[in-house]
Amino acid sequence: MSVHLAEGSTVPDPLAEDQEYTWLEELANTVTHGVGAVLAVLGLVALMGLAAVSDDVRVMISLTLYGATLVLLYLASTLYHAIRHKPTKLIFKTCDHAAIFLLIAGTYTPYCLLVLDGAWGWTLFAVVWSIAAFGVVFKIFHTNRYARLSLMLYLATGWVGVLAIGPIVANMETAGLVLLALGGLAYTGGVAFFVWESMPFNHAVWHLFVLAGSTCHFLSIYYYVAQGTIAA
Repeated sequence: MSVHLAEGSTVPDPLAEDQEYTWLEELANTVTHGVGAVLAVLGLVALMGLAAVSDDVRVMISLTLYGATLVLLYLASTLYHAIRHKPTKLIFKTCDHAAIFLLIAGTYTPYCLLVLDGAWGWTLFAVVWSIAAFGVVFKIFHTNRYARLSLMLYLATGWVGVLAIGPIVANMETAGLVLLALGGLAYTGGVAFFVWESMPFNHAVWHLFVLAGSTCHFLSIYYYVAQGTIAA
C-alpha cells in the first residue's frame, strides 16, 4: 500500500506493514491489554502504598518507575488496538513499541536498586536504561522498520540480567527468583505467537503471555523485592 504524492511519486503508507486483523481479533487485542491496563493501575496503587511506608528513597524511585512503565505499556497497547483512525493509530503504535523498552528497564529497576545495589546494581541499571533510551528514539524514527532487529533488541535487553545472575541468586529468596524466571520465560515464549501471523488471534494469545509475564514479575517485585527491602 502506498500514498500518492504526485504522478509517478509515492511514499510508503506508514501503517502498511501492520498485520491485518479482523474486527474480532482487534477486539480481543484491545480487551486483553485493556484488562492489563486496569490491573496495572491497581498494581501501581499497591506499589505506591508500599513506597509510602518506606523512608528509603531507592524503594520510592524503583517502585514508581516500575509501576509507571507498567501502566504506560498496557495503556499504549490498548489505545493502539482500540483506535481505528490511522494517523492516531500510528502515534499509539509508536508509543506501544517504545513502551516495551521502558517496561523492560522499569522492571529491572527494583532488582538493580533494591536486590543488587552496589556496583552490580548501578551498572546494570545504567546499561538497561541506556538501551531503553536508545530503543525509544529508535522506535520513534523507525516504527515500521527493522522489525527483526527490534525483536532481537527487546529479547537481548530482557535477558541481559543473566550477566548478574550470581549476585541476584545470592540476594533473593527462591520463590522470588522462580517468579522472576517464569516471567522472563512467559514473555519469551509468547514471541512464538507474536511472529505466527497466519494463526487466528495470534496477537491476543501473545497478549496473554505478556499478562502472564507481567503478573509473575509483579508478584516477585511486590512480595520478594519491595517488601523484603522494607522489612530488612
